[in-house]
Amino acid sequence: MTEQHSKDRQARRGAHRRRGLGLVAGVPAVALLASGLAYGGAFGLLGDDAQDLAGAARPPAWAAAEADGFASVHALGQNGTYGGRDGRTVTVRTLAELEKYATAEEPYVIVVASAITMRPKGKEIRVASDKTIVGAGTSGEIVGGGFFLGQGVHNVIIRNLTIRDSYAGTWNDKEHDWDAVQMDGAHHVWIDHNDLRHMADGLIDSRKDTTYVTVSWNRMSDNNKTFGIGWTENVSADLTVHHNWLRETEQRNPSTDNAAHAHLYNNYLQDEPGTDITTSYGNYARGRTKMVLENSYFEGLENPVIKDAGASLVQRGSVFKNTTGRNESGGQAFDPEKFYDYTLDPADRVPALVKAGAGPRASIGAAHRTAAATTLTVAKDDSGQYGTVQAAVDAVPAGNTRRVVIAVKPGTYREAVRIPADKPHVTLEGTGSRARDVVVVEGRSAGTAKPGGGTYGTSGSATVAVEADDFQARNLTFANDFDEAAHQGREGHQAVALRTAADKVFLDRVTVTGDQDTLLVDTAAKDRPGRVLVRGSSVVGNVDFVFGRATAVFDRTVFTLKKRWNGSSQGYLTAPSTAAGRKGFLITDSTVNGDVSARSHHLGRPWHAGGDASLDPQTVVRNTELSSAIRTAPWTDMGGFSWKDDRFAEYANTGLGAGPAGDDRPHLTPQQAADHEIADWLGGWTPARS
Repeated sequence: MTEQHSKDRQARRGAHRRRGLGLVAGVPAVALLASGLAYGGAFGLLGDDAQDLAGAARPPAWAAAEADGFASVHALGQNGTYGGRDGRTVTVRTLAELEKYATAEEPYVIVVASAITMRPKGKEIRVASDKTIVGAGTSGEIVGGGFFLGQGVHNVIIRNLTIRDSYAGTWNDKEHDWDAVQMDGAHHVWIDHNDLRHMADGLIDSRKDTTYVTVSWNRMSDNNKTFGIGWTENVSADLTVHHNWLRETEQRNPSTDNAAHAHLYNNYLQDEPGTDITTSYGNYARGRTKMVLENSYFEGLENPVIKDAGASLVQRGSVFKNTTGRNESGGQAFDPEKFYDYTLDPADRVPALVKAGAGPRASIGAAHRTAAATTLTVAKDDSGQYGTVQAAVDAVPAGNTRRVVIAVKPGTYREAVRIPADKPHVTLEGTGSRARDVVVVEGRSAGTAKPGGGTYGTSGSATVAVEADDFQARNLTFANDFDEAAHQGREGHQAVALRTAADKVFLDRVTVTGDQDTLLVDTAAKDRPGRVLVRGSSVVGNVDFVFGRATAVFDRTVFTLKKRWNGSSQGYLTAPSTAAGRKGFLITDSTVNGDVSARSHHLGRPWHAGGDASLDPQTVVRNTELSSAIRTAPWTDMGGFSWKDDRFAEYANTGLGAGPAGDDRPHLTPQQAADHEIADWLGGWTPARS
């Protein structure tokens, strides 16, 4: 093997200088990153060549990109890793389309342009050789499953995707082998610029002599068994792992067993104090592995570097900040430069470089150039441009035509926030590691007196009110902490944490928490559309705590039922107020639970707002795990209107709160369920994270 490497390295030197990703005017990509040139502007290194694929005379740079590291080595009859660049470029938005092209015999560049949910949950598409699977900007997601590369599969690129949420409820899961990427005997694979998180098993499993693999510029987080290498007695695998951000991951970071050559450099391993996940170890050289570890950054880890007695591990140049426990090295490994060229970034710059550059990029997979977003920063101290969220919103120009990201630093912001209708394209983004790190909270209720007289009313009680179209929020918490017990003499205990009255609202990894009337998903007017997608989020409340007339999808969301202010258990998850001819609420692939009494909560009831008999409320709950808190007859009447006259149904739910179809529990048929998918609800809108 070593002899073949040496021959190939000489032949590669000229070709290496011409690679689309690796170089600009002979400068290595890592050097560009170190100097701040790559990924530094609106489009960065890759976006400058992006063009409309339908009419392109040549593919954009991202479609022609080749791997670096061991995936670039010529071996086993494969000259580096370039994926499907010699085939057609196709854009996919459904599971059927993705599977069709990923499993085909011919080469393809497959652009994933939407969030694709795997069914059944845990499904791993069996990718064939000569494929590039790339997310379109930041909109390509694989939800609830991943990819499998079997024996002999080669020349595969998996790039710029978010792959998430196959987690099945058991942290150290022994039953569900549901990985983001699993490779069993594959070779020449490049896994680059992905966001991998919250899977039932591994984020990456490189098994059974899989070799010539490069894993670069990925974000890996919120997982137990993160990145495993081995499952073989043979000492044959060659892997390069560089510029990855591993954050809040318990084990296998990576665990490298019996690898012939494992080169790890410029990675950032972070374990933040006070979080639910504690990393048990960092980089691990097991068995007879030969590992070279260079210029990485370890922060807050217990046992940052460990090795078995038979392994060789050479360390040089890394930074260890607030680490404890084992930090080991020893033996003789290998010289990576005998196999490929690379340039190290200084270790002290790694956190900033990796935070800025890892994960999906807007420029990769994009067919058109788009205007760069403006970013405004909010902080409790003097480190931001603004001290309150509302001040940042006020700074957005009326009638703005492009995305404005309001980046909110960790802290609790006690204020009411309103995004008015003339300020579309706003994103509120928490910059902490989890949604709970950034909390926007107020304590008003419907009966709270307004400064100018009168009371706020239900909609006016909202902590955050979104009235502008194309709004996004991610990675933060909206809360209303009105104390019902302390205000029993006051009329109007409704206390909204978040109100949306706009179209194309995308809530990604947010928490919305309160008691009565927590989340109001509404429209600007009865005759106006109001599409909302809530994904990977958490909603907490008790009485009708998700309500309104919007067309709203709740995908992979946890609904937590709370007891009432007096300790009693009683409530309703939804109260749709849907206009006739429109879609109401769709809850799919989610979880309903909470510390409440068994059989105490309904899934919903029909809200005919103002006694309007023309309304046709709708809630569909499908493929969702229901706890024992749900009543055996889960729907009930409201305000003199029977739920049976409106649209309430279930499909394929599980858990102690699920039940068979009956007069009090209508179920969709499989044929009906086919018309109750996320795409049916969103009506041509494909939300793209931006």
